[in-house]
Amino acid sequence: MQTKKLLKNTDLNAASKLQIYKSIIRLIVTYGCETWAMTVTKQNHLLIFERRVLRKIFGPTQDDDGTWRIKTNKELEILIEKKTIVRFIKSQRLHWVAHVIRMDTKRTVKKLTEWEPCSSRPVGRSRPRWLEQVEEDLKMREVRNWREKCKDRGLWNEIIKQAKTHQGL
Repeated sequence: MQTKKLLKNTDLNAASKLQIYKSIIRLIVTYGCETWAMTVTKQNHLLIFERRVLRKIFGPTQDDDGTWRIKTNKELEILIEKKTIVRFIKSQRLHWVAHVIRMDTKRTVKKLTEWEPCSSRPVGRSRPRWLEQVEEDLKMREVRNWREKCKDRGLWNEIIKQAKTHQGL
């Protein structure tokens, strides 16, 4: 409730409100997102949430004929330089996967990430697995030999930086 008043406050400019959103609200909403396996439905819900917040921040647009309208999704994406919440989450996952790959093999997180279950999965559409989604994101970015590349921190940070604004992610 307090954030709603803050985002509608006319004393703050849009840049300050956007900074508040990116540094506080988005970080609270995406806490622990490095390990999320997201479905399309969850992605859409997050994008809808983000667009609602951005529309409060930037307000309506006045057309040439004097009528007021809400900003389109594309206009909002341009205003935030294509750094949507879903791209943020996917870049965080790329950070985390590189961290896990560089871990010692005795660490529990590394063991659980590389563990393959012995049993088969139930019949029907399978739930998305985290590592499969990360590999799919890397395939969209056309990153080959990613397990070797993530050991070079400088190269991997460049890949993550590009992923934040990549159109396919």
